[in-house]
Amino acid sequence: MTSPTPSWEAAGPVHRTEPAPGRGTPRRGRGWRVATIVLAVALVVAVATAGYLWQTTDAWEDHAAEWEGEAQRYAEQVAALQVELDGVTAELVAAREQLDTATERITALADEKAQLGDENVASQQYLDYQRRVSEAAGVVATALGQCTQAQFQLIGYLENREAYDPADLERFGEDVQALCDEATEANDQLQQELSR
Repeated sequence: MTSPTPSWEAAGPVHRTEPAPGRGTPRRGRGWRVATIVLAVALVVAVATAGYLWQTTDAWEDHAAEWEGEAQRYAEQVAALQVELDGVTAELVAAREQLDTATERITALADEKAQLGDENVASQQYLDYQRRVSEAAGVVATALGQCTQAQFQLIGYLENREAYDPADLERFGEDVQALCDEATEANDQLQQELSR
């Protein structure tokens, strides 16, 4: 039995054709050169891009570190300001409480002063009343004293009528009566003051 022949043998002998001298080699060399140049340029571009990206990344990292430092400083400032604000708020609350306490005390003192003022007014009114009563009592006492003294004189004159002119005695009696009427009127005024 015969073994099957491979397909390459069946096709027949393969002839290799040699490229024409001077033509085939330069073409293959030019393609390699172009490919090498393209690859070299691509490699340079890739290295340049990688370098640029490296520098950009470093710059961004530095920039991010600066921003992070700034953010940290601002956070510390905010924390310090918050503590200060809390302290000021506590002081404000304490001041408001003190103000409320002071306002209540001032109101209480004003009420006390008003009461004292009312008491002072009442005391002043009482003193005025006492003064009016004293004045009225003084007028009554003086008038009654004059009335009493004049009546004693009139009695003395009347006991010795013969020594005096009857018209003079009559006139003196009228004067004594007027004086005693004034004493009675002063006493009435005193009674009115006492009844208030």
